[in-house]
Amino acid sequence: MEVKLIRYTKDPERVCAAAARSTISKKSMDKLMRELDDEQVRRIIRNVLKWGHLSVIEHASFTFSISGISRVCSHQLVRHRIASYSQQSQRMVKVGEKSFVMPPSIKKNPHAKEIFREAIRKAVSSYQMMIRLGIPLEDARFILPQAVKTNIVVTMNARELHHFFNLRCCMKSQWEIRELANKMLSLVKKVAPTLFENAGPMCKAHGYCPENDRSCPLYKKYIGERRSRK
Repeated sequence: MEVKLIRYTKDPERVCAAAARSTISKKSMDKLMRELDDEQVRRIIRNVLKWGHLSVIEHASFTFSISGISRVCSHQLVRHRIASYSQQSQRMVKVGEKSFVMPPSIKKNPHAKEIFREAIRKAVSSYQMMIRLGIPLEDARFILPQAVKTNIVVTMNARELHHFFNLRCCMKSQWEIRELANKMLSLVKKVAPTLFENAGPMCKAHGYCPENDRSCPLYKKYIGERRSRK
């Protein structure tokens, strides 16, 4: 998969910090944007995240170009409803034999890998035959497997991204969307490091595991470290 952060709110942390400060100040947000220094911005951001005053971080948005993920992954992604999506249309774009994602568990098993490849070959062959018979793409696609690749443009605000990372960076999340979430997290950390410094799975962000899975390496890393420090 390929993930790129193509646009984001200019100076996102300052925007969020000024929005937060404006709720307790007589000054306009425009003036606060100019007056707050970098250390004040970082302190305000950390405080609003700590106190759970997350509405102010909705003012920062981030747009990603995502390509080469499966429809399995995109179906999970669009379940996060507080976001905007523009997905490649199978009604307009033909699918080729190389347009599929093979899961790692299948890739490392030679017999499973051959079964997968044969199934893809048959599906694509049947799909192409349907098109030659005059069946429109929107109907021919019904026989394609969920492994088919897709491209999608996604815009989320910082609050929804935190929620997305809580769920999808978790080791219990499906491998492909977990990989996508971690790539997205890595990108936003580069442009808004304070805003996302503690973002990630619930064990990292909030110090508890909804699954209570003590065997998970992230549980040991984040919850175990907290307990050992006490």
